[in-house]
Amino acid sequence: MSTETASTVRHFVTYSGVSLPLNLTSPLEEADLRNRITFYRAYYDAADRMTTCEKVVYGEIESAHHYSYYPSGALQQAKVVQVIDEETTLMDYAEDGTLLASTTLDD
Repeated sequence: MSTETASTVRHFVTYSGVSLPLNLTSPLEEADLRNRITFYRAYYDAADRMTTCEKVVYGEIESAHHYSYYPSGALQQAKVVQVIDEETTLMDYAEDGTLLASTTLDD
């Protein structure tokens, strides 16, 4: 999975759609965060691909998505962590976007 080193951090109000990686919408400025109960924090790599997305509620991470990509830029793997439910799902994708496998991992 990707790491957050040498990445760009951006914040958003919400997301749209159902496909992965999430399509984050309504950007927030750093100063707006103190007035928000819930927001999304996203980390982007040098190619401007989202590597991690965290849903932050009352200052705590409620869920996180970790993404890795093929050299072409297509999504290769998504790891979705539901912190509250202690559930992790790992999804592997073919380069054409086809879901190859989805596995729930023991936490």
